Amino acid sequence: MISIEACPFCRIVADLEPARIVRRWNDATAFFPQNPATLGHLLVIPNDHFDDVWSLDSSTASRLSLYVLEIANAVKAALVPDGMNFINSNGAAATQTIFHVHIHVVPRWKNDRMGAIWPEDKVWKESDLDETFTSIARELGI
Repeated sequence: MISIEACPFCRIVADLEPARIVRRWNDATAFFPQNPATLGHLLVIPNDHFDDVWSLDSSTASRLSLYVLEIANAVKAALVPDGMNFINSNGAAATQTIFHVHIHVVPRWKNDRMGAIWPEDKVWKESDLDETFTSIARELGI
């Protein structure tokens, strides 16, 4: 188990680190990150420490989804953005830098400083797509 000192998000939950907390539930917290990508950018985290989505139990994952929706609705009503991203990175290769599962709720406006989040179009070979589909479908029992 990770110590509170080692995880900045655990420190926020324990009120050992300052944060602009907008909502606390019994099992989760929503707050502004230190360097928001846009105004209104929030993080939603479970209060218990989970490194990534693969370590979440289904009950916690379900509740986090409901909390993200609640926060997204509040941000939409308060700021009237043109759109919104929900971002969850898992693992260093996916740009996760704090290993406490968190969902970014990022309001977006035309021409904001975020820019595009998808790579240029890539034309995949049909054989690669078929092989990938088959591998995932097999894991799902299809």
